[in-house]
Amino acid sequence: MKELKILLSSEKNTLDLGKSISTCLTEGLLIFLKGDLGAGKTTLARGLINGLGYSGSVKSPTYSLIEQYEFDNFTLNHFDLYRFSSPDEWVSSGFQEYITSCNITLIEWPEKSYGFLPKPDLEIKLLYKNQGRASFIDSFTPKGNKCLENL
Repeated sequence: MKELKILLSSEKNTLDLGKSISTCLTEGLLIFLKGDLGAGKTTLARGLINGLGYSGSVKSPTYSLIEQYEFDNFTLNHFDLYRFSSPDEWVSSGFQEYITSCNITLIEWPEKSYGFLPKPDLEIKLLYKNQGRASFIDSFTPKGNKCLENL
């Protein structure tokens, strides 16, 4: 396991981190986004998705649970599990079918489905730190390690 810590003093820094992460993504990558409400998970996802070349609006999937973005070689699935009241909802939703070796998947609030999700390649925690945020990026797989090394 490798870890990278980056301080984020503004929303722009969070967007820029997402764009930086987008440059090292590979197909099949599973990324967990953790942090309190308002910590910047969706902002980071927005930077990442825009960094991949998506020019449309990137909205939070809080109410829809999933937003999908089509690219030439893969689909990026962006989940927000905040509204789940039980980990079993992951199974009954059928969302596990979206995690494939071709798609890139971002999951906000993965702890809401603890025990049912596969191990992530990367886990990004955003924590409040003084006037800004601190991001902690952990890798758990060789694919995740490679992404972190290229950041």
